Amino acid sequence: MKEIGAIYRGDGVCDFYVWAPFLQELALRIVSDKEQLIPMEKDEKGYWHVRVKDIAPGTRYLYRINNEKDRPDPASFFQPEGVHGPSEVVDHGAFKWEDTEWQGIGLKDMIIYEVHIGTLTSEGTFYSAIDILNEIKDTGINTIELMPVCQFPGSRNWGYDGVYPYAVQNSYGGPEGLKRFVNECHKRGMAVILDVVYNHLGPEGNYLRDYGPYFTDKYKTPWGEALNFDGPYSNEVREFFLNNAIYWMKYYHIDGLRLDAIHGIFDMSARHFLRELSERVEEFSRLSGRKYYLMAESDLNNPIVATPRSKNGYGIDAVWCDDFHHAIHAVLTGEREGYYVDFGSLDQIVVSLREGYVFKGQYSKYRKKNHGMPSASLRPDQFIVFSQNHDQVGNRLNGDRLSSLISFEALKLTAAAVILSPYIPLIFMGEEYGETAPFLYFVSHSDQWLIDAVREGRKREFESFRWKQDPPDPQSEDTFMRSKLNWSLRKQGRNRILLEFYRKIIRIRGEFPSLACLKRGKQEVFERDGIIFLKREAETEETLSVFNFSKSDVSTSFEIGEGYTKIIDSAGSEWDGPGSLMPDVVDSRIDIKIRAESFQLFRIERG
Repeated sequence: MKEIGAIYRGDGVCDFYVWAPFLQELALRIVSDKEQLIPMEKDEKGYWHVRVKDIAPGTRYLYRINNEKDRPDPASFFQPEGVHGPSEVVDHGAFKWEDTEWQGIGLKDMIIYEVHIGTLTSEGTFYSAIDILNEIKDTGINTIELMPVCQFPGSRNWGYDGVYPYAVQNSYGGPEGLKRFVNECHKRGMAVILDVVYNHLGPEGNYLRDYGPYFTDKYKTPWGEALNFDGPYSNEVREFFLNNAIYWMKYYHIDGLRLDAIHGIFDMSARHFLRELSERVEEFSRLSGRKYYLMAESDLNNPIVATPRSKNGYGIDAVWCDDFHHAIHAVLTGEREGYYVDFGSLDQIVVSLREGYVFKGQYSKYRKKNHGMPSASLRPDQFIVFSQNHDQVGNRLNGDRLSSLISFEALKLTAAAVILSPYIPLIFMGEEYGETAPFLYFVSHSDQWLIDAVREGRKREFESFRWKQDPPDPQSEDTFMRSKLNWSLRKQGRNRILLEFYRKIIRIRGEFPSLACLKRGKQEVFERDGIIFLKREAETEETLSVFNFSKSDVSTSFEIGEGYTKIIDSAGSEWDGPGSLMPDVVDSRIDIKIRAESFQLFRIERG
């Protein structure tokens, strides 16, 4: 692991390292207490270094570039005054961890809960998030996925405008707050995944170009300049981000990283950045004695991402499966605008349940080209599926959650489809009780030109959805405040019932061997008379999940093994449904009668 940033050694000694290969002069400027300007020395790779004594944690500093301007540390560990202020020395060894026995959670066993720290609670900090961990865990969730927490401009942002990849957002609680949060999660048996952005940096407070060739104009991303992963001097740029991944695992005990939009990571090197990243994480896992994970969001539907390196893949552990979401969303909502123009049939849900990706090389109307590759080579536990996430909710005009788009019965149906799928389920914060607050796009920039550009960009970005009005103002604090969760809803009416349904379904997934077994050879998916059947097997049992995505009751019949017992029916009166149409035990010829937009699960024991 390459040392970079302000490395506090203890006893008042701190080493400062920064990569700036083209600078003629660089000095460390101490701005806390007694001001100092200390010259630094450069090595043959372009790293500047100085060791300073009588430095205490909490000391604030800047770098003076060519005796012309002062800038924060590009590898700053903390920006207490925001993106334009000085960096602060952090003693990572001072925190008293209480998770020495923690060995993590296997990927196939994860129930992931995606959260935005700023809107998860009214206070919007790591400390207030700790206060609700017990409630989250009680649902059956065992893994928290944090949207990006690296320092961004202002106090409110999704996190994808971060400009200090090593610094923890000051308004969330900084380094101490994140460590306490992870520590408390581990004490409760919960893993933590951190969303990191290695495809671009935000525009405001982005000073990396003052230090070196971190960016390239050879490629373009939708969000800003592309990072230089394959051009001249790219070795040290790669090292900056490879080191960053290990940094989170080493100093913050993060269990895994979710890699944002890897289709925006451009690298034509023979050894792709993502492959090298998976190698580094695997080596860190080996040295640590436990497994750390990498999960990727990709718009390419290319299985190479999660294919093992031994088979010339990148070796990423798992990928988000947007096709699963799109297939279910389009059928239940009837939406056909934007990328939903490619979806809307039950067959696509069947394909996604069977293989993961729906688009495996066929023509996409939305993209106006062929899209994707077959994904049957990937294991089911390499796909992360969801019915909602920050993008699919937040990138709607009004940040609509499914609770405002589909019926209560359909909410239960989607919960079962995601959680009892043969994949790794992800739940978006508040989904489990039908949160009604929207999740909108929000920022808090200080530059008026940038504010105007963001407003116009939001209007243009989703023109294919034919929005008939302007989206809520991203810069407005009200947009942010409207996005905060209403935790009191969990205890009320149908919200409470939906929460109990999620608890039940998650518990069932863990209790039945066939549902916990994520292997392709142990499942069968088919559609009959508008009903989707998912049969899954284990040595001691077989389960049959039945999904009706239509708005009408449906009946069908077929031969099946004798002695199936009904485990749950989402239409049951105990779930405030219209009432189940099926008996508790069925015979060899099963006559399925299922309510509109509902789900049933049957089970038979073997041997």
